Amino acid sequence: MCMAKVRVLVGTRKGAFILESDGKREHWDISGPHFAGWELYHLKGSPADPNRLYASQCSGWFGQMIQRSDDGGKTWAPAGNQFVYDGVPGTHQWYDGKPRPWEFKRVWHLEPSLTDPDTVYAGVEDAALFRSTDAGATWQELAGLRGHGSGPHWQPGAGGMCLHTILLDPGDPQRIFIAISAAGAFRTDDGGQTWKPINQGLNSLYIPDPTAEVGHCVHRIAMHSSHPQVLFMQKHWDVMRSDDAGDSWHEISGNLPTDFGFVIDVHAHEPETIYVVPITSDSLHYPPEGTLRVYRSRTGGNEWEALSKGLPQSDCYVNVLRDAMAVDSLDSCGVYFGTTGGQVYASSDAGDSWKPIVRDLPGVLSVEVQTLA
Repeated sequence: MCMAKVRVLVGTRKGAFILESDGKREHWDISGPHFAGWELYHLKGSPADPNRLYASQCSGWFGQMIQRSDDGGKTWAPAGNQFVYDGVPGTHQWYDGKPRPWEFKRVWHLEPSLTDPDTVYAGVEDAALFRSTDAGATWQELAGLRGHGSGPHWQPGAGGMCLHTILLDPGDPQRIFIAISAAGAFRTDDGGQTWKPINQGLNSLYIPDPTAEVGHCVHRIAMHSSHPQVLFMQKHWDVMRSDDAGDSWHEISGNLPTDFGFVIDVHAHEPETIYVVPITSDSLHYPPEGTLRVYRSRTGGNEWEALSKGLPQSDCYVNVLRDAMAVDSLDSCGVYFGTTGGQVYASSDAGDSWKPIVRDLPGVLSVEVQTLA
């Protein structure tokens, strides 16, 4: 284990930071800020090439840009000129095959292919899904998603109408899961040509039809690579589970102090061990009673235990956003999350104890982890 290396990729409101440690995960080297002053909504590494990283760099003034690193984050370069329109770089517009470009606000999530470092997916706001097969030089929309008949009924959540989750099925390269706030979850079984809403069993009291096919505010979905038919969901309210690739869902909130939250993730080696961070409510975006606790279920839901050792237990009013939790794949699974207060907490013992590995960053938007040999 000590020969291994862990790289934590942190996107913040004012730049990106890269934290590295050996397998003991006791001491961390910090690099950054990369792209200082820019919003870095998401950074993620390619499972097929540990040196290939992608980053979503965004500014309300200069627009949206995808950055790529081929050396593990030491150097970066724009992935291509996909954001040039009428000769003006930096515009946040992509072509959708029509005479006028379709405008979007930002790239929320990047998901590199499991097998090809040059293939990467991008989820954007307003909700759409794009794919690049040339390391980000050019992008093509998987237009079947926006072309689905339910598209006109999609509505933005409080954070915008964002496509924020992309899950690739490791056993079926044609199957992709995505989630949109506030439309719900969708699945394709043919590589993105056609899409199916997978929201049966969701109940959202704040929409006109609580059990509608679309319209649910899904905050995050997660899976374990060995059980891709089992999905876990943190909804606006409710923690949910599906055992049939999203065809149906049932609630697993159980004894959580509140079932509102943003993040959900799965232990690297235990498919039935899941993690959430309860937040007080949709109007009070901080932990219940100002006490920061991660909750873990070892039974796939319903039975939850509070994990608080090393976390602030009073006067803590931070939030943990939807892309701000990740796990490593070392023998003792590491769990990581970042807060809007600029702390990144890590546990090297699957959540039993925590410590801040960096503090006082800008507000954290995303956390991803690479386990390197």
